[in-house]
Amino acid sequence: MKKSAKNRASKPKYVSPSQLSLAGFESPFERSLNPENRWVRLAKLLPWDDLCSIYRKHFPEKETGRPDLSPRLVLGAIMIKHICDLDDRETVDQISENIYMQYFLGYSSFCDTPPFDPSLFVEFRKRLGLEQINAINDRIAKLKRDIEAKQKDKSDDNQDTNPNKGSLIMDATACPQEIAYPTDVDILNDARMKSEELMDLVFECSTETIKPRNYREIARKDYLNIAQKKTKSRKNIGTAIKKQLGYLRRNITSINQLLDKCDTIPFDQKQYKYWFVIQHVYEQQQYMYSNNTHSVDHRIVSIHQPHVRPIVRGKSTAKVEFGAKINVSMVDGFSFLDDFSWDAFNEGQRLEASVEKYKERFGYYPAYVLADKIYCNRYNRAYLKENGIILKAKPLGRPSGEALSNQVSPGERNPIEGKFGQAKRAYGLDRVKARLANTSESWIASIILVLNLVYLAEVALLWIKLLFKKIKIEIHKLESLQTYFFIRTSID
Repeated sequence: MKKSAKNRASKPKYVSPSQLSLAGFESPFERSLNPENRWVRLAKLLPWDDLCSIYRKHFPEKETGRPDLSPRLVLGAIMIKHICDLDDRETVDQISENIYMQYFLGYSSFCDTPPFDPSLFVEFRKRLGLEQINAINDRIAKLKRDIEAKQKDKSDDNQDTNPNKGSLIMDATACPQEIAYPTDVDILNDARMKSEELMDLVFECSTETIKPRNYREIARKDYLNIAQKKTKSRKNIGTAIKKQLGYLRRNITSINQLLDKCDTIPFDQKQYKYWFVIQHVYEQQQYMYSNNTHSVDHRIVSIHQPHVRPIVRGKSTAKVEFGAKINVSMVDGFSFLDDFSWDAFNEGQRLEASVEKYKERFGYYPAYVLADKIYCNRYNRAYLKENGIILKAKPLGRPSGEALSNQVSPGERNPIEGKFGQAKRAYGLDRVKARLANTSESWIASIILVLNLVYLAEVALLWIKLLFKKIKIEIHKLESLQTYFFIRTSID
């Protein structure tokens, strides 16, 4: 069998860099853009007018001062960042170098200057919080329903007596932060080093002439002695924790004594936060050491991100993850971020709220709910039964034949698991790089937004293909009808 020919990229011969010049380099800018490029196709499929109107509704344009950035530029840059899984600086560099990305952002011509400073991404994340992004997701879901309404013919409308419509799939997952794996010795060492910096600052502002001892060099050697060991026994770890607790306690006492002799507290807002976090870390670690336990309420695992909490998941790869926990509901392929919490929560307590949010979005309850076993407690089963909602899950007790038919068949809950995999592997949900609590929340919500926008583009593309197919069928019918009349006229 003859193999089909493949179009391969050109193979340029090696040319010494001394022989290349910008003036002689052939540029493709004289030609038109490739309409099959992914950014060109995505730009044409997305409802930019609706998205920008939602953005302007929450952030109206200022009448005075410097003009705001275009909403399309802001939303498009966030999409590019998460679709390509880039950091803030690399995203700005890619936009300034890629002509297709600039077309996607609404540029009228190529511009090699950066669209904005990379630090503005922090402001974007502060602006686009959970409430704003959920409003955009609701509008996106409405657009999808409008597309589906256009596909249906009026003659196909079925009279359904059940007021509940649609299916609701829900699940929870953790979104790990990009932090070093926390151990008690490492956390105490970080707190000790930060306390030494604060002590130096307070001493300069105090009236004391003799600096308090802090034994920082000895404390550093003690930390390295345990950190560089390949195998650490429980006795070695306990001894290291006891030493670091002693050093940290001494530093905290010295700082408090120096602050009493200062006219004003010399800390700025960030340093003042560190000061409170260090004291709280010492209290938690001292409690766990004294009571010989490894758990404490609201445990701090990073002094730089004190809002991060350990989330016990029980997975084979990572039994404990450090980050936020979210509860996501999925309707017709679109994902909605219903709950966001830095503390661990029981998913079973969130089912009722998710179902009520479904009713707020669509105006009716779902006909079916597909959820994991943890959601299917007695209270939730009674709530769903009261509202006429069918729970597709294993019934309690010895099930009847009719009850077994309502179980979740293999693969029915795969879509939401696939969404989690897509968000974590492709868009960076498994490595949240934002450092603040509110910017991390916006980071996660933005990834959910990107999932919905990409899916909307796929739905719109499919609708366009179906529309063209219907047009071709109608044209073929008209041509056949014209041919019939032409033949009939010729016979007559």
